[in-house]
Amino acid sequence: MTTKVASLDDFEGETVALWPWSRLGDRISVTPVPHISDVGELAHRLEPFEIIVAMRERTPITRDLVRRLPNLRLLVTTGPGNAALDLTALAEHGVTVSASCYSVDSTVEMTWALLLAAARRIPAQDRAIKAGRWDHLIGPQLYGRTLGLVGLGRIGSRAARVAQAFGMRVTAWSENLTAERCAEVGVELATREGLFGESDFVSVHILGSERARGYVTAADIARMKKSAYFVNTSRGFIVDEAALVDALAAGAIAGAGLDVFVDEPLPEDHPLRGLGNTVLTPHSGYVAVDLYEQWGREIVHDIETYLNGEPANTISPEQPFLDMARWRWGSQD
Repeated sequence: MTTKVASLDDFEGETVALWPWSRLGDRISVTPVPHISDVGELAHRLEPFEIIVAMRERTPITRDLVRRLPNLRLLVTTGPGNAALDLTALAEHGVTVSASCYSVDSTVEMTWALLLAAARRIPAQDRAIKAGRWDHLIGPQLYGRTLGLVGLGRIGSRAARVAQAFGMRVTAWSENLTAERCAEVGVELATREGLFGESDFVSVHILGSERARGYVTAADIARMKKSAYFVNTSRGFIVDEAALVDALAAGAIAGAGLDVFVDEPLPEDHPLRGLGNTVLTPHSGYVAVDLYEQWGREIVHDIETYLNGEPANTISPEQPFLDMARWRWGSQD
């Protein structure tokens, strides 16, 4: 019997093209489902499916949605965890949830793409040349400037190494960050006030959990220098977005490179769309061919193990992130 699989939020149209679904033969049929914001409409589209593949946090899988999906038995998410999943509701409805591994390289690269593009005003100069002008828009070099990292985990530490290659001074702060951890990475431990007040560039790299909501406050943004730039490739809700918009609109900071927002997709009337000192991308830090191909192999493997009666790489309300010690993935292509 063929099992119906829904692949959510494939904006790029790549999950069907890149992922090795053929390995499962006629055991499954895969249907791409576009982003649908209305819960009622989404529930109607997803009702027939036994398996749903979630693309990171693009679509919230809420309790209200779960209760409308009587056929759902497996939800597989790209990445080792997904803050948009109501894991408690899924568990109560008997739904197995499996996850996949994650490479931070593409997000680190996006961080630097945004930082450089904002600082050197690359999008504006590109538009000017294509419009027939030859505008020179001045911006700061990176050498000798200070990068302040909010968080020094896997992504933050790699971003630090790139900054060091540019000849930048690197500082870091988060509530639980220690001097020992900073020494391991070769960066300076800053105070909260010092990081926001002294950095030429501030980049956010903390885990997007619920406890991180509003982590970067209006007071933090108010401490930033007028010449400073703000970069966020983590999660939009980590930052007081209204305060950031106000600072950008008033010229209180020089600019921002943002890949994430409180509401995604970003509403058409959002004030960030009208600002000239921002570089915006649609939460695409992880949108890279290499990572998509890796996810495809792992997603297909997770579905295969479920169909074989031995679900692998599961997460739960008690263990919301993939435990790499239990991670099980075959070498199949």
